[in-house]
Amino acid sequence: MPNPRLSAILITKNEAHQLTDCLSTLDFCDEIIVVDHGSTDDTAAIAQANGAVVIQTHDWPGFGPQKQRALDRASGEWVLSIDADERVTAELKAEILRMLESSVANGFYIKRRSKFLGKWMRFGGWYPDYVLRLVKKSAAHFDPVPVHEKIIVRGQILKLKNHFLHYSYSSISDVLEKQKRYALLSAGKIRARKGNHISLVAACTRSLWAFFRLYVLQLGALDGRQGFISAIFKAQEVFWKYVAAEFQPQQPET
Repeated sequence: MPNPRLSAILITKNEAHQLTDCLSTLDFCDEIIVVDHGSTDDTAAIAQANGAVVIQTHDWPGFGPQKQRALDRASGEWVLSIDADERVTAELKAEILRMLESSVANGFYIKRRSKFLGKWMRFGGWYPDYVLRLVKKSAAHFDPVPVHEKIIVRGQILKLKNHFLHYSYSSISDVLEKQKRYALLSAGKIRARKGNHISLVAACTRSLWAFFRLYVLQLGALDGRQGFISAIFKAQEVFWKYVAAEFQPQQPET
């Protein structure tokens, strides 16, 4: 049997509530690799029921290294990296299959159309929000960072026209939980770069700049109430990650 042409990879933890919807949009992939860390719900069973290969891990090395584990286990020539809260549209599926047949590029950026507190966002940095997700495995690796990881690709990278659907933040509790998680994880990166002498003035300045950039310069105001809440949320995340870099330097386990 020939090796798969296209592998889909994702990492999970307690994603039972949305995993089926994600995996149902990956029926065009030759294999699906799910690397799960400590789920206490039915994530693993749902993944297996949908034909995925499930790898359980007991340690948490951070988002970058965990996704590299998934990439290492993929056997396809091409790899699509996706999150459990994302969906491949029919248009994107068709475009991906066309590109795999004809492209000389080693990677493709894909837009994300994100829903925030019930609204499809258009401004404030939410759209088009290009992410590098479709790559030739032999030319790609994840950078080993704990959060906000990226795929590094050697060679030409192009952009696809169609987008993922991204169901990112469905409630205020979801917003606050992810804000805390990302802020604390990012604090370790800041501390490694700047040491433990982080100015509160710098934290406030960067936070205010983040709000102004997202809400004013990137027109987040045009997304109404959600645009304002989103800009506040991102600004607070910036503030807390700089404060945490000094006062809580240890990266939390997840």
